[in-house]
Order: sequence, then structure tokens, then C-alpha cells
Amino acid sequence: MNGIRFTGIASAEELLACPGITSEERFNKGPVAVIECVQEIPCNPCEHACSSGAIIVGQPITRLPVLDGVKCIGCGECLAACPGLAIFLVHKNYTDTTSLVEFPYEYLPLPEEGTAVPCGGRDGAFIADGKVVKIKKTKHSDGTALILVEVPKEFFMDIRTICRKGVSDDRQS
Repeated sequence: MNGIRFTGIASAEELLACPGITSEERFNKGPVAVIECVQEIPCNPCEHACSSGAIIVGQPITRLPVLDGVKCIGCGECLAACPGLAIFLVHKNYTDTTSLVEFPYEYLPLPEEGTAVPCGGRDGAFIADGKVVKIKKTKHSDGTALILVEVPKEFFMDIRTICRKGVSDDRQS
């Protein structure tokens, strides 16, 4: 058995059905939110955080958030608003060979800007090395740092965290 209900990690099937993930065409236009919320629970802070009206939960409040990729301006305000840490910002074509992935990060110590870091997937397992481009701490983030990591482009939809030393530092040789 897999999926969020059994493992705590969204399955490929759940992500494919997720209304918070935009089209490939939109990914190619610049930074855009990726909402990997697959549980119908009473929650809507992302809707209120989005000043461009790109995220709709509506009624009932248990509906999955729907992302309008055309309206999304890639500001990232929704990231810190999500109590489930299920929203990411992806700039697929950051360079010709790399993508920029921004995600909430609640561990200390924080990495330093400019450093190489092991990056992991939804399960925390190592996928590829990345480079910390920026760390944001805003008044809206309520103490949660937002980390921007440059990663190999082929992993833009896979990398979702930084592997923590001693926890998931199981790099493949």
C-alpha cells in the first residue's frame, strides 16, 4: 500500500490527480506554485495568502486547493501560509541546466547561502546535490525559513527538501 494515508507521503497517483499542480506549459514560463495537497481536510490559508487569486479552495473548506497557473505570479506568499508544508515554488528553467526549487524548511541549523547541500524527495531520501541560492525569513513565515535551492533540471518535480546529516544522508555512489 502506498499514498499519504498509508505512508504519510503522497503517491505518484495522488500527485497526478492533484488540482494544485499546473501544466508543463506554465512551468516553462517562469516561477509557479506547486500545491501538493492531496488530503481533503478543513484548511484554506493558502487561498487567503494568494494576492493574485490563483488559489481557490472555496466551499466546502475541505476541498483540495486548485491552482490557476495563469493567475499565479510566482511570489511564494502561499508557501509559508501552508500549515502542512505542502506548497513549493518551482522555477523550472532557472538556467539551461538547472531549476530553482523553493520550499519551507523548519530545521536548525539553517544551511548557508552559496553552499552545496544534499537534496531529497518527499520521503527525505537523497536525490541530487543542490546549491542554496537564498534563505528567506519573512514576517509571514511565522519562523519557518524558505530555502531556494538550485538543482539539476531533471529533478524539479522531485526535490522537496534538504537531507539532514545523519537522518537521510544515504547518497548513491
